[in-house]
Amino acid sequence: MPADDRGTDLATDVIGWDVGGAHLKACWLHGGQVRDVAQWACPLWQGLVHLEDALAQARTRWPQAMDRAAHAVTMSGEMVDLFADRADGVHRISQTLAERLPGPVHLYAGPQHWVTPAQAAAHWPAIASANWRACAQHTAARLGRGLLIDIGSTTTDVIAFDQGRVLGDSLSDRDRLASGELVYQGVVRTPLCALAQRTVFQGQTLNVMNEWFATTADVYRLTGELDPAHDQQPTADGADKSLHATRARLARMVGCDARDGSDADWLAFAHTWRAAQCAEIAGQVRRVLDRHARTPADARHLVAAGCGAFLVPSVLGDSMCGNPVLDYGHDVAPLAANLPAALADWTRVGAPGVAVAALWRDDHSATPAPAGRGAV
Repeated sequence: MPADDRGTDLATDVIGWDVGGAHLKACWLHGGQVRDVAQWACPLWQGLVHLEDALAQARTRWPQAMDRAAHAVTMSGEMVDLFADRADGVHRISQTLAERLPGPVHLYAGPQHWVTPAQAAAHWPAIASANWRACAQHTAARLGRGLLIDIGSTTTDVIAFDQGRVLGDSLSDRDRLASGELVYQGVVRTPLCALAQRTVFQGQTLNVMNEWFATTADVYRLTGELDPAHDQQPTADGADKSLHATRARLARMVGCDARDGSDADWLAFAHTWRAAQCAEIAGQVRRVLDRHARTPADARHLVAAGCGAFLVPSVLGDSMCGNPVLDYGHDVAPLAANLPAALADWTRVGAPGVAVAALWRDDHSATPAPAGRGAV
């Protein structure tokens, strides 16, 4: 196993980082198993200081592990408008990590391809927005054949895999937007006006106000499906996240106030938005499966990841034909045997960070990390 100049066994402790535009997610592996997973709000478009602050919080959480670990990194934050372009974003994020992380930093640039921050400028197209591939590659290696649906706070990834490898030739965000593998919708940050041009409230069909009055977090906060721990972003109006304030934001989407409907009316309205989002993602799933001449029934393994994994059964609906939906956190991630269930759930939310840590460990160890508890 490789070791650094201090003689530390790099395969023993690995921290996987997923640097997004809105969150920093990280996973600590020890001995090839997940020991901890965390996420910090990181509005990167407001400045690299937010990444620096999140890294400082990680050091507070894992003081000893940070010093002795190898650091495996994937990212999508290079897309934010803080940077001149994506190449600039990859470079500046990489340099920030190199300066702030105490151990060696390895950037994920595709299957079995790792580069240093000093090499990032030459390899930026392979590094940029590769977090989806890390997650899909790890899932494919564990399960062989199936479909991964990762619904996050901002985006959804729909990735088919077979014989232990990711299918399709889409690598860039542009290609993935064309293929349907990238759907720019999530369960926290997506403005509701992006989901539909018309909606129904109290039986009346209404045009939607194209204003940033409410986000999908309001929908799933009202339905009770969004874990408060994953509801880390500010609201559209800067007000609180109480149910009353949530209803007020939803009401503005159709020119109303919260008093114009009952609590039951607003809950029904939230479910109308939920159905619209599920229908859009379901259509993209069909595009991806059709491209590979598949149906959910013959995909074999259906895997849900992300803080919006709760939507996957509704997205797939009757097309599952009895196939269970596997959970990335519990069925794919290499969990430590004594990991608390609540923490194991975080591996689903932080899947790319978990995946990139496990992939680096597998590529640099004679003993691959164990599969998840329920992996087949």
